[in-house]
Order: sequence, then structure tokens, then C-alpha cells
Amino acid sequence: MQSRTKRHLSPEDLDALLRDSVGVGCRMESELTDGWFNTAYRVLLDDGRPAVVKLAPPPDAEVLRYERGILATEAMVYRRIEKLPQGDVPTPELLHVGEEFLAVSVLEGVPWDKAADRLPPATGRELRRQLGAVVARLHTLSPEDGRFGYPAAESALSAPDWRTAFTAMVDSLLDDAARWRSPLDATPADIRTLVAEGADALDEITEPRLVHYDLWPGNIFISGPGDRGHPRVTGLIDHERAFWGDPAAELVSLALGGDAGPDSDLVAGYTEAGGTLNLDSPAFRHRLALYHLYLGLLLVVECGPRGYGGDHLAYCRRTLAGHLAGVRALG
Repeated sequence: MQSRTKRHLSPEDLDALLRDSVGVGCRMESELTDGWFNTAYRVLLDDGRPAVVKLAPPPDAEVLRYERGILATEAMVYRRIEKLPQGDVPTPELLHVGEEFLAVSVLEGVPWDKAADRLPPATGRELRRQLGAVVARLHTLSPEDGRFGYPAAESALSAPDWRTAFTAMVDSLLDDAARWRSPLDATPADIRTLVAEGADALDEITEPRLVHYDLWPGNIFISGPGDRGHPRVTGLIDHERAFWGDPAAELVSLALGGDAGPDSDLVAGYTEAGGTLNLDSPAFRHRLALYHLYLGLLLVVECGPRGYGGDHLAYCRRTLAGHLAGVRALG
């Protein structure tokens, strides 16, 4: 996907960037074009290892407030996952980090969205159950400072309690929306009121946990449909949007890949691995509706700096409108 936030380098310049930063050069093999924010290249490092190099946007690129410094968030998540028991949360290995890039190992398997049409229903159910367990283990990670919100963004986007942090996250997107004149189909005051009405539900969350918040099928790797052996989730990628917050928010992106309801394979795997989600409580449903609203806002507002319009913007607006209606129906 093309985006104004993507930074493109020649093979020579990419090699020089790595060599000057971490002392290891590379040979560029191809650009990985599925990403929506950063540029990623498949490379062969000088030491013979294949890797993926992810570049931060150019220094002068216009980005949303929460996106400032989020490559550092991704590096932090890789480091935290490394400390979990091996295999708990499969993900690439962090190989090198610079101010403008990170390099990670190449995962086995294929992105789930590329294989979904070829998976037998029983295999899909088994993989969803596995995914639920992986996510439950991811949600055991908590911040060292005890704060909620975005770990690498400005301090105004984190707080000691979830209501304050989430409200600040929404306010930040609304400020960006005003800057980019985003078509929200609701006034900022109306949206702030909807969030304020969920204050009691948000206050139920007292322990921040790591939330990936971008676990759509393209960011989940699985063993290929033709692979022999037991089907398995081979890794999660693109941790840059992660924040410290309510684990329930994870269901927003997980629902894009299949059923995430109380009786789903996903939730069964999650609870079997020790995760807790009280999906039947009114407060839970209220929070989940707010997290859907937040994603709808994010999708519409990011179209401004990334230069998206046409059918994509129309899709994002429809998504936001649906989530606005969902929160309003709670009243």
C-alpha cells in the first residue's frame, strides 16, 4: 500500500544506513509492500542471515501524534516478548535497532490473510484457538512504570489510570482530525461525550496490559496450508501500535479475522491459557464499543497524513459511522 509516510531507499543507501548504525551491511532483495505506514525490505545481512528491515518515516513526514516514535514501541515489545518462556508468543527475533530502523528475523509460514481461503474449516478453528492462547500470554506483559497509554509517545498520551489515558488517546485523534479536516460524521464534542459516558466502565480497568491492537490476519503468520504437521500460529508482527491498556481492546482487530464472541474458538483458547474476559457484562460491552469507535476514528484520521482517499476513505467512514451508532445504541 502506498503512503506518504513511507520512506524509500536505494539498495546502496539501505546498506549504508545499517552499516553506519550497527556495523552490519545488507543486500536488498525486495520491498514488502503490504504495510500501510512504514517501508519494509527483505534483505540478506552480511552475516548470511535473512532479515526484514523496517524503516521509520522520513523525519519531515506528517504523522499522527500517537505515531511519533512508535518504531521504538515495536522494539520494546520484541524485547519484552524475548523475556517470556520460549514459544509463548511467537514473533520475529529482534536483530538490530537504529534510530531510523529495526531489523528482525524472517518468520516461517505465511500471513493468515494470504492463506485463509485455502484453510479447511477445522484448521481455521484450531488456529483461532491457538491464537487465543498466544494473545492471552501476550497480555501477561505489563509496564514497568505502571502507566496506561502509548509507551513511546509524548507523556500526554499516558496516565496512571485507564480512563484518563484512553480519553487522552481519543482527544489526540480528534486534534489530528481538526488538523487534517477529517470527515468524522460527528462533532468532536459528541464523540467526547460518548467517551465520557463510558467513564465508569473504563474505571473498572486497574491493571495495564500490553495490547497489540493491530492483530488483523495480515499481521498473524501461520504454517502454510501445504505444510506437513500440525497447523500452528508461527508469529505475530507489527507491534508498533501497541499500548498499555485493557485486554478487551484486542478483540477489535481480532474480530476482523473471525468470531471473537463468548462462544468462539478464539475466546476458548484465551481462557484455557489463563486469560480472563467477562464478555457478558454491560461494562465490558460498553468498553468494547468504545474501542471499536477508537479504531474507526483512527482509520479515518490517518487517511489525511497518508494521502488516502476514494474507496478506502469511504470504507473508513462507513466503519466509523457503524461504530458511532454502536456506542450511541448503548444509551
